[in-house]
Amino acid sequence: MQDYKTINLKTNRFDIIGDIHGCYDELIELVHKLGYVKRGMAYFHPDDRRLVSVGDIADKGDKNIDSLNFWINQVNYGGGMWVYGNHCFKFYRYLIGNKVKLTHGIEKTVKEFNNLPSDEKELFKDRFIKCYEGRCHYIMLDNKKLIVVHGCLKEKDIGNFGKSIKTRCLYGDITGEFDENGKPIRNDWAKEYNGKSLIVYGHTAVKEAEIINNTIDIDTGCVYGGKLTAFRYPEREIVQVNGKAYAEYRGSKKIDFSCI
Repeated sequence: MQDYKTINLKTNRFDIIGDIHGCYDELIELVHKLGYVKRGMAYFHPDDRRLVSVGDIADKGDKNIDSLNFWINQVNYGGGMWVYGNHCFKFYRYLIGNKVKLTHGIEKTVKEFNNLPSDEKELFKDRFIKCYEGRCHYIMLDNKKLIVVHGCLKEKDIGNFGKSIKTRCLYGDITGEFDENGKPIRNDWAKEYNGKSLIVYGHTAVKEAEIINNTIDIDTGCVYGGKLTAFRYPEREIVQVNGKAYAEYRGSKKIDFSCI
């Protein structure tokens, strides 16, 4: 597995999609709304745009394997990109034989995986592991003007890597304390960010996606009945579709996604 990548393309036009968590139907609706058309195994845009995932593709929703297969195909055949999220990392550890607790949504993904016919199960496992191991913790795009990460990337972290940076990339800027639901309490690192690179991330569900100090959190709680969000770069436009409530929101922030 890789730490981070620097990628520069001729067009540098991207559609970055927030935490999907198995909301496959919403994902396909959003991809169509963005103007992508399926050709063969993957989706392509007439303006040579690329799809990018902030991670946490599976767990909690109702079509987790379909969601993962979408991104495996998009990476392998459609020039798509995908950074590590904590849920993806946990499922990877499960598939390679590590002991993980089947809680917080992964139990749904594991159940879907185990319900696959044996030949499909082995094929999916092989494809997922190979694809996942080629991803990284954060991507720097368009000459470092744009960075995509799952949880957090402080200004001092940019272009660097280590154990603490890995933790922040996957889990956000955790304090070591927990809320009443047993969820880690995280610092609002975006309030302190002062970098030139625009950082697009997810992990922490928010009611609205808004730019704060050149960062934007695009996890708008699709799996809780919120919205699935895409951030268009360089336009800095938001495109969204409505989500269904497949799971109960238990985050530390008091958000009622049913009112969105």
